[in-house]
Amino acid sequence: MMTIAQIMEKMIAFSEGNIHDITHLSCVWTYAKTIGELEGLDADTQFILEVAAITHDIACPLCRQKYGNTNGKYQEQEGAPLVREFLADTGMTAEQIDRVAYLVGHHHSPAQINGIDYQILIEADYIVNASESGYDQQAIRTFMEHTMKTAAGIRLTKTVFGV
Repeated sequence: MMTIAQIMEKMIAFSEGNIHDITHLSCVWTYAKTIGELEGLDADTQFILEVAAITHDIACPLCRQKYGNTNGKYQEQEGAPLVREFLADTGMTAEQIDRVAYLVGHHHSPAQINGIDYQILIEADYIVNASESGYDQQAIRTFMEHTMKTAAGIRLTKTVFGV
């Protein structure tokens, strides 16, 4: 089975030099990995989380081309089939690929969270999006209060944004 590093390298190549996409997926992976380890995830859940974090925006290039934007709903719709194809040669089990595809296909739907891997992916992506887009303190506090559930994610968000 491919390692996280090998999947990361494959995703960087897939990104075809788009520095924003590469930096974003690297940052989301870093926060997801950190939160998952601090929360004590088992090895398989941690692996699925990290693969999902690396591939969560796999549909962005296609969405830019097909729709002219990277709207979250388009990413979810296009992302699940793309990630299945992307992971087909990694040696991951069908069950692992199914879960990653589910996470990628729902990563803009925080109201549907089911599972700690999903929760952490949403939290990690939010931290990076808030940083990249300059979300205001109130928006960050509201997200923390209503959506964040992990102690590690909340601690990191408070530290990063000083809220």
